[in-house]
Amino acid sequence: MSEKNSDGYIPAFSCGFLTPLYDFVMRWITRESVFKPELVRQMEIAEEHKVLDLGCGTATFTILIKKACPEAEVVGFDVDSRILSIAQSKIKKTGFDIALNLGTALCLPYTDNSFNRVASSMVLHHLTRENKIRALKEVFRVLKPNGELHIADFGKPQNIPMYFPSLIIRHLEEASDNIKGLLPEIFQLAGFQEIKEKGKYSSLFGNVSLYKMRKPEKMT
Repeated sequence: MSEKNSDGYIPAFSCGFLTPLYDFVMRWITRESVFKPELVRQMEIAEEHKVLDLGCGTATFTILIKKACPEAEVVGFDVDSRILSIAQSKIKKTGFDIALNLGTALCLPYTDNSFNRVASSMVLHHLTRENKIRALKEVFRVLKPNGELHIADFGKPQNIPMYFPSLIIRHLEEASDNIKGLLPEIFQLAGFQEIKEKGKYSSLFGNVSLYKMRKPEKMT
């Protein structure tokens, strides 16, 4: 049975007791070692940037961001305290200065216009459509004008071989928008512009798509 918190978030793999297996499964089933470095590259992080990894999990991606630009200020954020404990241990071994914050993406504890970049890897498919939009609006709020959001998540199958793996997650209400190819529309509803799909990667669960979008420099 799936476990949901009060915000409707499903923990890693739908069951909290599987959290210790998170890194192993992400590495071998979603091929994160292939798409996460590419997601970091498309972010084009600069020394003066402040970067938020939304739904950082065990901080694999957060650490990659910091390695790409050690001078940048990097913050990891997640709703799961158990998984953040694992993240803290991993970060300590690297010697990097990375802040970790606990909370919900539906009410981020940051001031308006705080970050130059926000990134999120394999998080949105855990949220209902309503909560996807709420979380994305929060991201929009904390991004600086002209700041960018970079997303990696399940997308619409592009061919027959990828259609069948997608059936594994298609039955989940939270992931159905992803598989139907509705994420760009949801990004637009949250206020983002210049929405681009930058890449597609196959995995055992279906296509993983990389997206890039921007908060307008001037609000209309």
